[in-house]
Amino acid sequence: MEIVAVIPARYGSSRLPGKPLCDLGGKPVIQHVYERTMSAGRISRVMVATDDERIAQAVRSFGGEAVMTSHNHPNGTCRVAEAIKGVSCDGVVNVQGDEPFMDPALVDQVALCLCENPEIPMVSLRYPLEKEEIDNPNRVKVVVDQTDRALYFSRSPIPYRRVHGATVYGHLGIYGYRRDFLDRYISLEPTPLSESESLEQLRAIEHGYDIMVPVARGRHAPGIDTDSDLLWARKELEKEIS
Repeated sequence: MEIVAVIPARYGSSRLPGKPLCDLGGKPVIQHVYERTMSAGRISRVMVATDDERIAQAVRSFGGEAVMTSHNHPNGTCRVAEAIKGVSCDGVVNVQGDEPFMDPALVDQVALCLCENPEIPMVSLRYPLEKEEIDNPNRVKVVVDQTDRALYFSRSPIPYRRVHGATVYGHLGIYGYRRDFLDRYISLEPTPLSESESLEQLRAIEHGYDIMVPVARGRHAPGIDTDSDLLWARKELEKEIS
């Protein structure tokens, strides 16, 4: 299978406007994401899908490929779908544009999962949550069946811990789609649960499509949403360099 990666990057973030262009160790955040995604061995092409010419220019200045997309997309998946129009590929990996410490091994894991499970239209990853993160609504939780297919995603703690023993898993915001399913997904009507939780992946489940969510086999780090996240990222990068 030929797998391409698309990095959706908006300028207009309510909590940290222009975050793809924020400086991180002498490079914009989006460059870190791009370079780490390029390091994945199973990806044939990497594109940044943006709605802002400033981001596009920054990407082109470091030799990356940028695609201009509409300002009106309701989520990153729809932006990715527009970006790959006319692109020849079998599958697409959607890498978040605000995760400068994205492990290339996770990108490869999603791509490999698409290759090895031709019956699965959509793939993502999960990881064990720390106890202090379980009640945080910004940490999306996921429960799966015995074959790693998602049963539900929620901002609430799931499963309910009446009896201790079940691991609580967080959801990593990296997605893989079969090309034909991505085209189909953007035409699906909004669904009650996806609207209630404000989680776009629930739309696929409510329409009867499987999402495979294996445990991540690589390092994961939080993305940048706020000024404090940016400060943390700068300190983290200094540790890596030293």
